[in-house]
Amino acid sequence: MDQPVRILVIDDEVGIREGCRRVLAPQGFLVDTAENGPIGLRKLRENRYDILLLDIMMPGMSGLEVLRQVRLIDPDLICIIITGYATVELAVQAIREGAQDFVAKPFTAELLLQFIQRELERRTLRREAERVRALEEEARELTRAKAELQKLEAVEGRFMLTLVHILRAPVAVLQNSIQLIRKGYIPPEEQPELLERAEQRAGELLATLDDLLLLAYLKERIGFSRAETVSLAEVLEGVLASLKARADRQGVTLEVDVRDSPRVRANPDHIRALWSHLVDNGIRYTPSGGRVRVTLEADRERGLAVGAVSDTGIGIPPNEIPRIFEEFYRTEEAKRMQEMGTGLGLCIVRQVIEMYEGTIEVDSEVGRGTTFRFTLPLAETGGAE
Repeated sequence: MDQPVRILVIDDEVGIREGCRRVLAPQGFLVDTAENGPIGLRKLRENRYDILLLDIMMPGMSGLEVLRQVRLIDPDLICIIITGYATVELAVQAIREGAQDFVAKPFTAELLLQFIQRELERRTLRREAERVRALEEEARELTRAKAELQKLEAVEGRFMLTLVHILRAPVAVLQNSIQLIRKGYIPPEEQPELLERAEQRAGELLATLDDLLLLAYLKERIGFSRAETVSLAEVLEGVLASLKARADRQGVTLEVDVRDSPRVRANPDHIRALWSHLVDNGIRYTPSGGRVRVTLEADRERGLAVGAVSDTGIGIPPNEIPRIFEEFYRTEEAKRMQEMGTGLGLCIVRQVIEMYEGTIEVDSEVGRGTTFRFTLPLAETGGAE
């Protein structure tokens, strides 16, 4: 059921106040009155009103002063000025202060009701227009949400297809190796070599699953709360030790230039993943005889740790650089050089950098190499060791 319309009359003339009450109350309006501005403002603060009938010329606080305060209390209140000193200048000023209408004294009951009904109809139309705009905006949001959902469903479909393709290859190799050995097709002297390849494939499968799990955790910010002060140099040292054998097998020289030992606030596992994927990528896509150079320093003026991994490898075409941080994305040249690879490493790197409010830049030239340069905020207690 609709609430009755509440009207407040602020006028220093008792005849106007009571006259408005006698006209409006029989029409179902709830009418309250005030003999001056301060009393009227107090009532406005204490109660909710739909319409204000306000005398412009009152002793003490004028109607215009009251109107300015009213707009601070209730910007949506319908205000109709009533005055016996109607002028064009006064009307313009009142409208500028936020009044909706202007009626001159003396006025008839019919005229007063006409003004009130007209303003109530305007309010109804205004609210209806706002409701329509809100519905239209909601419809647009639903349309956008539907489009995003369809896009996510398409991405999810591609994600699953790519994931199945990546995981199927090592699983198929493992199954095939086991079947060949179990059925006796492989002589005992050849089994160690086959088992070694199967073990390698199992390791690749496990690494892929580890990357998928880490990426899911990073997206959900799981592990972010376990941040601590971490030495980038110490984590780098461990990563380089674990990758040196691979670099040696591939004939790639590792060069390290640690000019400082900056510390950051982060989960150590995330920093390890950051260094591992950048350095591993450099080794993986650098031909024999090439080099991977890692640098680390602190820019204390800007409060940043600055790391870089440069290689003399295959490089990245300019048009493919914007996509290299996407899940599962690998350039055609990368696929030709290394059959195995998930395309998750750089996606993980980006997630780590974004999680800790850092930045990452890529400079690359096809056939000459690539440099990944990143920054992370220094820990407040960071300093050189």
